[in-house]
Parts: sequence; structure tokens; C-alpha cells
Amino acid sequence: MEEQKNGRDEIYSSKVKAGKRTYFFDVKSTRSNDYYVTITESKKRYNKDDEGFVYEKHKIFLYKEDFHKFVEALNNTVNHVKNDLMPGVDFSQFEHPREEMAEEAKSPADASELKWD
Repeated sequence: MEEQKNGRDEIYSSKVKAGKRTYFFDVKSTRSNDYYVTITESKKRYNKDDEGFVYEKHKIFLYKEDFHKFVEALNNTVNHVKNDLMPGVDFSQFEHPREEMAEEAKSPADASELKWD
């Protein structure tokens, strides 16, 4: 599903709900038909002034030349926590079935994925 937002085509989107936070992983295209990934953390916050809720967002832009370095650093960091800092924890208890993750995606199931492990 392609959608025009702010002059950029959104090619693929996936979200991860994590407690009070939601993470969005979006693939977008540039005017020159190149692609990049945005990772957005969205947190729901209560605004005292308006007496209502607002969404606080933080965004990371990840370009193709940095994909490998980013994934490698993330894997190294997660593996350090799992293997060195918390070796006794069974992290498989936190895994979710792939079908559940696929439901969150807004593009065909055969879309390219970043491998995190």
C-alpha cells in the first residue's frame, strides 16, 4: 500500500505496541526513487494545560548506507544484554508468533524485512 504523506511515498509500514509506547517502522521513498526507513516512537501523554492527551513522538531516519551498521550495532547490544548481563533469563517467553507481527504490517507478506537476530 503506497500512501502520499508530506511529499514522500510511504511504501511499507509496521507497528509494534509495547506498553504505553508504539513503535512505527516505515519505508518511504525520496523524490529520486531511493528508499529510507523511519523509526518512530510514539508515547501517549496527558497534557495538564489542555486537560487531554497528546502523542509525543521521536523519530530516527535510517538511510541505506547505514542499514548494515545499524542492524549490527542493535544485534550486538541486544546480544550483550541477553548473554552477558542477563544470561539466566529465558527471552523466548517474550517472543510473539510471526502471524501476529504480520497482522501489524500494511504491505504484502513478501515485503523485505530487516533481520534483527
